[in-house]
Amino acid sequence: MSHELQELKTHLAELSDINAIAALLGWDQSSIMPAGAGEGRGRQIAYISRLSHEKFTSPTIGRLLDTLQKQAESWNPDSVDAALVRITAKDYAQATRVPVEFVSAFSEHTNHSYMTWAAARPANDFRSVVPVLEKTVELSRQLSRYQGEGAHIADALIDVSDSGMTVATLRPLFTTLRESLVPLVERIVAHAPIDDSALRGPFPIQAQLDYAAKLAERLGYDMNRGRLDTAPHPFCAPLHYGDVRITTRARVDDLGDSLFSVIHEVGHAMYEQGVAKELEGTPLAAGTSSGVHESQSRLWENIVGRSKSFWQHYYPELQATFPAQLGHVSVETFYRAINKVSRSLIRTDADEVTYNLHVIVRFELELELLEGTLAVKDLAEVWQERYQQALGIAPTDDKDGVLQDIHWYAGTVGGAFQGYTIGNIMSAQIYEAALAKDASIAPAIARGDYKPLLTWLQTHLYATGRRYDAPTTFKRVTGQELSIEPYFRYLNSKYAELYSL
Repeated sequence: MSHELQELKTHLAELSDINAIAALLGWDQSSIMPAGAGEGRGRQIAYISRLSHEKFTSPTIGRLLDTLQKQAESWNPDSVDAALVRITAKDYAQATRVPVEFVSAFSEHTNHSYMTWAAARPANDFRSVVPVLEKTVELSRQLSRYQGEGAHIADALIDVSDSGMTVATLRPLFTTLRESLVPLVERIVAHAPIDDSALRGPFPIQAQLDYAAKLAERLGYDMNRGRLDTAPHPFCAPLHYGDVRITTRARVDDLGDSLFSVIHEVGHAMYEQGVAKELEGTPLAAGTSSGVHESQSRLWENIVGRSKSFWQHYYPELQATFPAQLGHVSVETFYRAINKVSRSLIRTDADEVTYNLHVIVRFELELELLEGTLAVKDLAEVWQERYQQALGIAPTDDKDGVLQDIHWYAGTVGGAFQGYTIGNIMSAQIYEAALAKDASIAPAIARGDYKPLLTWLQTHLYATGRRYDAPTTFKRVTGQELSIEPYFRYLNSKYAELYSL
């Protein structure tokens, strides 16, 4: 190892620790922080963000990268060190285009925006966030211009989360998806609705959390390097190799909320816990993209966690946990209940058939906001129109409409939502590849053993971290280009049986 490479790794390890501190502050803010601490936390996060940006964009890092890029010309391009230099150089180029003053100002603004939204949503008060969201849209445009020119104003924002994806590639993909999903939803809702009253409880909160924690460990989540807490919006917080935290929420009248929030976040967390330890302290020690990350949360939540075989194995224990509520409910009734399809307003509560329609509506709206063809003041009204068109239902208030998601109020407008749908599409194709390439996985799944599947994913996907961009990673894992066909094979097979289509 050259002394320049060793010096770069030393700087990157320090930056990794700084970013872990910021992530810990964010985890605390979203889970257990006192309500009155918001203003001070905003200053703290802004300071850490500025410090991280200043250190990463320093001339020292630039000089090291210049030298190492020349050295790397003689290295194996598939080596970890070559990937480290390549990815760090790309991150550095993006970061140095953004002035440090902007980073600090944007961090302070998003903290103010989050606190405004947190008060506005329960009050159903979209008007109070309009000026704040207008500023977020303008700052998002500005950030995109700093990060790099693209054919569309959103391209640079998308590239940060889903490298290799652009508006030009995503729009036709999403259009095809929507054209296929809307008729499928129509065919399903034309049938008698599934009875999901078995999920309505009441189910004691602590018993739900205790069961979910046991289930997380059985799937493969390492509690020695993680923990489970509650938060209004479930999330995964990867701090470093030895600390990958998850949160869930639980409602007395909805057993599925806590169960599937936990399985979803476990999918994210097991990806992060599976990154090779040798990558710790570098920019490679993370999931490769938002979409690939989401493929894992969706694979575990939906393809595994909502499957009939999963609950044929685990349901007796769930019944024993809630005998009064589920003792008289068959596993078939429970399986049908957790896979009910219906028109709904809340994205995070949506079933897997309608979920992508929620995402596509948001993706289209944020593109229009960034293009300037949609004004923030008109967003709530247009939201209702788009929901009626896509899902056949419209919110009667803004709390369950334009205010329901945290994303635009705690980050940029643009660059985040597309990952959810990319992940759904990828999940089925990755799962098909796993079953085809390892004959031990299917028999193990039939007996409730998911270790072979997890081991295969750790070996072929998780361990490589960010060594490759999303399209390359996906091709290495599946041997194929991204296609919606496996996803529709999965949906059509499952829901044709459930609804006798």
